[in-house]
This record gives sequence, C-alpha cells and structure tokens, in this order.
Amino acid sequence: MQQKEQLSLDLIEAQYALKKARGTDTGKSLLILVSGIELAGKGEAVKQLREWVDPRYLRVKADSPHLLSTDQPFWQDYARYIPREGQIVVLFGNWYSDLLATAMHVSKPFDETLFDAYVQNMRAFEEDLKNNNVDVVKFWFDLPWKTLQKRISHIDADDMQWHRLHGLDWRDHKQYDNIQRLRQRFTRDWVLIDGDDKEHRDEVFAQEILAKLKHLPEHQNQMLQPWQQMEVPEILTQFETPEDPENYKKKLKKLTKKVANLLRYDDRKVVLVFEGMDAAGKGGAIKRIVKKLDPREYDIHSIAAPEEYELRHPYLWRFWTKLGQDKINIFDRSWYGRVLVERVEGFANEHEWQRAYQEINRFEKTLTESKTVVIKFWLAIDQDEQSKRFKAREETPHKRFKITAEDWRNREKWDAYLNAAADMFTQTSTEQAPWHVIATNDKKQARLQVLEAIVKQMKS
Repeated sequence: MQQKEQLSLDLIEAQYALKKARGTDTGKSLLILVSGIELAGKGEAVKQLREWVDPRYLRVKADSPHLLSTDQPFWQDYARYIPREGQIVVLFGNWYSDLLATAMHVSKPFDETLFDAYVQNMRAFEEDLKNNNVDVVKFWFDLPWKTLQKRISHIDADDMQWHRLHGLDWRDHKQYDNIQRLRQRFTRDWVLIDGDDKEHRDEVFAQEILAKLKHLPEHQNQMLQPWQQMEVPEILTQFETPEDPENYKKKLKKLTKKVANLLRYDDRKVVLVFEGMDAAGKGGAIKRIVKKLDPREYDIHSIAAPEEYELRHPYLWRFWTKLGQDKINIFDRSWYGRVLVERVEGFANEHEWQRAYQEINRFEKTLTESKTVVIKFWLAIDQDEQSKRFKAREETPHKRFKITAEDWRNREKWDAYLNAAADMFTQTSTEQAPWHVIATNDKKQARLQVLEAIVKQMKS
C-alpha cells in the first residue's frame, strides 16, 4: 500500500511540474494512446490512473473504434483533444484503434501495403506532434487467447454485447490471430502491458507514464542546416500594370457562376488559401469567389496572430480544428504564417520555421488524400501600388479599420517577405497543392485570374 501511495505522490508531483512549465521555454504536454485486446484491462488501468493522479489535470477521451473514412484525415476526429502545454490527455481509442477496426471490417482482406501506409502517416503525424512539444507514449494491452476466453466466459450477456464492438467477435480465434498479426506491424515502439497480470498491470502502466513525465525530451531549437536562400522569382519584382480587362463584368459574372457550380457540386471538399502582400486584394478576391454561394455552403477564416491558449498547442492545431464538416473552407492568411510573418518578425526560431515546410506538406498531403482540393494563392503587387492602396484606405471612412501603423511599418521589411515567399514557393509548391502566383497591380485582373485558377485546378 505504501508503495502505491508513493507512486500516486510521484505522479501528482510530475503533473504539477508539467503544469508549472507551461508558457516557458521547457513547456511540454503528454499524449497517451491506449489500445489492445479486449478485456485486457485497459479501462481498469485508465480508471486507476485517474485515482492516483490529480484528476483535474488528466483528460480522458474514451471512444469505441470507428471505421476510417476516405473523406477525412485519420486525425480529424481527435485534433481538438491534442493536449496543450502542461496537459496530459489519454486517448482510450485512437487512430490505431480505428485502423485495426477498418482492417478487420472490409469486404476484402485489408491490403497490408495500404495498412503500412496508414501506419507511416500516423507515425509522421506523431513525430510532428513531438517536434511541437507534444510527447506521445503508446500502450498496447495484450492478453493470451486462453485468458481472453476464460474472461469472456465470466461476463454476462449484456456485457458481452459491449465487447462485440463493430462486429468484432472475441471468441473467433482467427480474428484474434489477425489482430495480433496486424498490430505487430505498428507496436514495435509501443509499451506492451501484460493484461494477464492483473496484480501489477495498473502499476506498470502508471510507472511507465511517470517515467515518461520525468524524462520528457528537451525542446529542439538549433538550425537543421545552413539555410540556402532561394532567389526571388521575377514575377514578384518585375511586372507592369495592365489596362483594365475588357468586358470585365461579363467575364466576372460567367466565372463566378462557374466557380460556384464547381465548388458546390464536386464531391470533394475544398480548401482555399490566400497569402500575399498587405492590400494585394485577398478580401476582394474572396468576395467574388463566394458571390454565387449560399453562406451555409462555406466558411471564411480570417487568421490573425494566435491567441495565448493557441500558442500552447502545436502551431497547426488551430487549423486542424477549423477543418470540420464544412465543404468549402477559405483561409484569409493561413498556416503559412509560420514561414512568413513568424519567420520575418522572429516569432518562430530558425529551427521551427525550417522544420515547418515539411510539416505543412504532410498536413496538406493528408487533406488531398482525403478527397480535399487544396488551392493556394499568393497575391502580389508592387510597393508603389501598395502605398496608393494604403492611402486610399486611410481616406475612405468605411475602410480605415483595414490600415494600421503596423501595416506601414511592415513595408520596411518588403525584401525579407519576398525572400520568405521565394523559399515558401520552392519548399511547398507540390503536385497535389501547387501555388498560384497572381502578380498584377490591377484588382480586376487579379480577381479574374484567381477565379480562372480555381476552375483550372478543380477540373485537373
């Protein structure tokens, strides 16, 4: 008893140390994934953990497994439960549970190449979490076949129905063998808990968590490598102001209708991303995109500096949680802030923004692999045109709110933003999510080019 009391004390002290470090250079969080054989004691171990720790600082999300969908990334249902700094979250049921449930419930045998691809993507997602100071520890509760059958024989019929989730019949030896075979493809870096040992199972589980809390890795802040700055493309520095396009209203009407129909009737979701220099026309372009759409068909996310609570999560978290069931999501500024404003203004260190390119590519890849079209725009104008637009905003009563002293100050870093954009294009313009650079000082021309680019990518 005294040993367990000491374990409880140690766990609580580790919790408070984790909580105390939030908001500091050593702030971390811990995500605990729990999966395993039914009746191996997963629920009992999590319940006991809650009794040993301060329950106010332990969040448990418990779900029965559900089948993976081709229409959304595997992480989407769990994104809002990713812990913030100082927090511990247990996902009792997680993306691996979903993967196993899916593999066991398809009409044809689950292709192991596809299974391994899912595992690879899940590991990459977890690595990104770790790089953003969310450490991940994974537990597989195992149970021998004979012990499983013995425990099944001692539970009543109602309880047995609970343990036949999604048609899994734990009396089926072949099914049990398949689960063991599949889980061995991903549990090499998991902590295996012997569910046959009821006396020590819960204590081993808690001790492993305590050990993890005491040895969380330090933040990585060093540069990954000497950075090779890309040359700024000519399209961002040398372009002329064209004359207003002929038949602008006629072309605009035709394109807005075509874009609305493509966005509305395509069976894929759409994410539209707008970046560019201040006053380059992002808002005007977005206004034309949604002109023929019903407000219930889309959501516009105007992204500003992150709130304090958002800073305690992985930087992509506030975007993961915005991608819900809406068919069309439009971002006026986006996750590219990490490699643009955060890089230029020094809000992200060199290690963070250099690492972010591949994190962003993986993020967008999971979207495009889940029936989502990602269309990205960089709107460019020259410095003289920006100055004219800033002054026009200051002189227009209903547009004064759109211009601040910070906007004028940012002009001093024009070249730094161009350098950041050049690197961004090189690192993140992928086959599945290319950048569309709209470089013109004419607002009307820019709007038409944005609409035409949407049509082209939606049809490709």
